Amino acid sequence: MSLVTSTEMFKKAYEGGYAVGAFNVNNMEIVQGITEAAMQERAPLILQVSAGARKYAKHAYLMKLVEAAIEDTGLDICLHLDHGADFEVCRSCIDGGFTSVMIDGSHLPFEENVALTRQVVDYAHGKGVVVEGELGRLAGVEDEVNVAEGDSSYTDPAQVEDFVTRTGVDSLAIAIGTSHGAYKFKPGQNPKLRFDILEEIGRRLPGFPIVLHGASSVMQEYVEIVNAHGGKMPGAIGIPEDMLRRAAEMAVCKINIDSDLRLAMTATIRRHMAEHPDEFDPRKYLSPARDAIRSVVAHKMKHVLGCSGRA
Repeated sequence: MSLVTSTEMFKKAYEGGYAVGAFNVNNMEIVQGITEAAMQERAPLILQVSAGARKYAKHAYLMKLVEAAIEDTGLDICLHLDHGADFEVCRSCIDGGFTSVMIDGSHLPFEENVALTRQVVDYAHGKGVVVEGELGRLAGVEDEVNVAEGDSSYTDPAQVEDFVTRTGVDSLAIAIGTSHGAYKFKPGQNPKLRFDILEEIGRRLPGFPIVLHGASSVMQEYVEIVNAHGGKMPGAIGIPEDMLRRAAEMAVCKINIDSDLRLAMTATIRRHMAEHPDEFDPRKYLSPARDAIRSVVAHKMKHVLGCSGRA
């Protein structure tokens, strides 16, 4: 087993009416929890790394953790750069062993987004690496991605064919109502995905893999644990899981999940420390946190993504 690109994963996902989970990683326990779940569920897997994760854990450490996971589990894993800000970051990851990168030019005017994305594609394809581009902007905060609600915009289906043709990207992230971070919607708001936009994009790009960012559902059981142990999370409302499952049955082949992992890990550690206030052994509170991540990822693979048994 080895590091692979997402090409074959996406082909099977599109044909099978399911999505592959792309889970953000930051440290050893998160990598272990995710990969153990994938092995348990026999599911295809993308591990993705943000700019913040590369700064925190360092590129070399993350690479070795992923290599260790492949050796330990026997999985094929796609290693993906999440939200590459510029060509240099993408090139660094490509040269450093990543098999997939995202170049996020969604904040740029259309022609500049095309030019930047094409530059990354030309370099990546020469190295056997696949590229994800983005059209439309998601609101919310995730690491260094910070988009105010007023600056967000839905993807324009009229632009997707031109963008994909001129850039040569291998997948396309779109904005249809998801949002980065845990605070996606205010209490009283009803989350809604624009399936009409997704359907039109699927019609214009038949067979082409579409990506959803900001797709954590903000699992309320963990919000309640955080608040029960000193936290002050307001009524966070995520994307309903049935909506994500419907998207996975359409053109969406990759769904990004990060906030749910952070929330599960943080809630579990808070509860452990509250129950064991004299604890000072990191293994004692990181072990149940790892178990929580494994449980969340297995749940997503089986009930949301629909990719269990598809590896």
